[in-house]
This record gives sequence, C-alpha cells and structure tokens, in this order.
Amino acid sequence: MSSEKTLAEAHTRVRGFASDNYAGICPEAWAALQEANEGHAPSYGEDPWTTRATEALREIFETDCEVFLVYNGTAANALTLAHLCQPYHSIICQSRAHVETDECGAPEFFASGAKLLHVGGAFGKADLSEVERLITARTDIHYPKPKVLSLTQATECGTVYTVAELAALGELARRYGLHVHMDGARFANTVATLGVTPREISWEVGVDVLCLGGTKSGTPAGEAVIFFDRELATEFEYRCKQAGQLASKMRFLAAPLVGILETGAWLRNAEHANTMASLLAQKLTALPGIELAFPCEASAAFVRMPLPLAEYLAERGWHLYDFIGGAYRCMCSWDTTPEDVEALVAEARAWVGRG
Repeated sequence: MSSEKTLAEAHTRVRGFASDNYAGICPEAWAALQEANEGHAPSYGEDPWTTRATEALREIFETDCEVFLVYNGTAANALTLAHLCQPYHSIICQSRAHVETDECGAPEFFASGAKLLHVGGAFGKADLSEVERLITARTDIHYPKPKVLSLTQATECGTVYTVAELAALGELARRYGLHVHMDGARFANTVATLGVTPREISWEVGVDVLCLGGTKSGTPAGEAVIFFDRELATEFEYRCKQAGQLASKMRFLAAPLVGILETGAWLRNAEHANTMASLLAQKLTALPGIELAFPCEASAAFVRMPLPLAEYLAERGWHLYDFIGGAYRCMCSWDTTPEDVEALVAEARAWVGRG
C-alpha cells in the first residue's frame, strides 16, 4: 500500500468531529444486534430483547418506569411533548434547546398547535427566574397556558445542569402544575460528568419523562421514552403507532440498547467521549486566537477561532458546525481517539504557525 493511500485513509478516518452521529456502532451494540438476528422472535415489542431493555432501564434508574422505544430523538421528544399537552397549552424551553432549534417544528406539529415559549439563561441552561416569570406572565384565556417545562441534558452548548439546578427547576414546575420533560440525547454524558446515579438527575428531581438517547452512546438507532410517572404513559403506545414509530421488528431497536446497558458501555462510552472533548478543548485553546465559548462539561468543545482558520480546516476536510453565535462545535464520540484529537490540533497549529 502506498504512503499516499495510507495518508488519505488516515485523513478520512479522523474527520468525525462535526457530530457524534458520525461514529459507527460500538462493539457491544453490534454484538447484541448480531445475536438478535439469529432465528425468529415475536414482533411489535413482544420479543425478549425489548423486555430486557425495559428491565435494564428499570434497574439503572432504580424505579418501576414505563418504557417505549422509538426510532429517533425527534420522534421521542415530539411525541412526548404532544402527549403531555393539549393544543392550547405551551411548552417552556431554553431558547437554544434542541426541541426549538433542530426539530423542524415537530413538537408543535404533533401537539396540534401547542406553542413553544422561550427563556434565556447562561450557557444553554434555562434560568430559574425567567422560567417563573414566563409561567406567571399571564393567566388569561387569550394566552397559551404553560403545561410543560422541557430541559435539555446535556445542553446544546455542551454544558450540564447540576443536581441542585434540576431540583430547583423541578420544584418550580411542580409548584405551578407543570410536567417536566427531559431531552436526554446525551444524558449518559451528564451522568459521567456529574458522577451521580441516573435517578439523582431524573425522577428524584422531578423529571416526569426522559427521552434517553441511544445513538450518541453507540447504537445504530433507537431512543427510549421513559415515563417515571406511569399514569402519564396511558395510551402513549397509540401515539407511537399513529406516528409511525411502532417498529414491527422492535428487537432490532432494543438489542443494541441491551448491548450497551447490560454491559455498562453506555456509561463507559460517555466517559470516554467526555475525556476526549476535554483533551481537545485543552489543546485547541492552548493555541493563540482560539478560546472556549462555553465551559466544556460533556462531549463537546465549543470554540471561537479566526474565520480564516475555520476556512482552512474546512478545506482540509475538517467539518465543524458553526451554529451558535460564531462558536464552532467540536463533538467527540465513543470512538474518538487521542490520535484523532492530535490530528485536528496539528492542523490548527500548522495554520497558526504560518502567521
């Protein structure tokens, strides 16, 4: 094999910092998927793999929750929010929340008109006082009545809500009769960051429903909608079916989850991604002209850099999202390596050195 070909293959392999969705299936999920492919199994969630996934989540969260599996995060969030609302209700979220900025209006669509209301807050986190101000701003019949507080954990800015912050928001929601929904696409990364048990940042702090991500932890597809308040789950299965989210071969959504949950890979993968993001943030910000836009608390480093540098990296094949006020997102995944990090940093260092 020529040196040019080897270099080209290496150059392609390390280009996955734009999104953790670029990563493949982790070994534990892949092994479980292969095992589930042997022989026949009942359909529509009646298979043993779906049962195992449900039981694993009940064990991890230490509570008798109700679990539903859907294909992706948009469906999980949108259907859950629709289920918690009437069309005349409103959903409060941070202005940069994924349900507002990246769901193509799916929550409002499936909720038949329920409105998303925004609050501010530092580093992507909803400010407690702003949430209360919005809840109490109006109580007349002409205003969409607040019914759900939606929290993104980890946030779109790569930060995490602490246990105390979640407890305060949960108490506020309960005081005013709101349900609490959590978009947990990267919930595992938050557990790893805070060093807490999953229950401490979910149902124990007032979260009614958690949409737990699988793809960011190494599965090919599939998200778990976890109702900690089982009464709220009544007839949710009909909503999933109507929206095209009842998988006929459900075992192929469930098995990868079983693979990462039963082996503990869901948390190990998150810890690794967090470590790589921290390493990347440290090395990039050591270069002149590059600074962190937000604290690096999970699996993403948001950095500000000169536009010519960003353009140079793009020309070299490094695809980084620029979607939050000039900050470029560098996302790490379960399979990011220190060599991958150094490859990106070396490119940036080379550009800086030319100046």
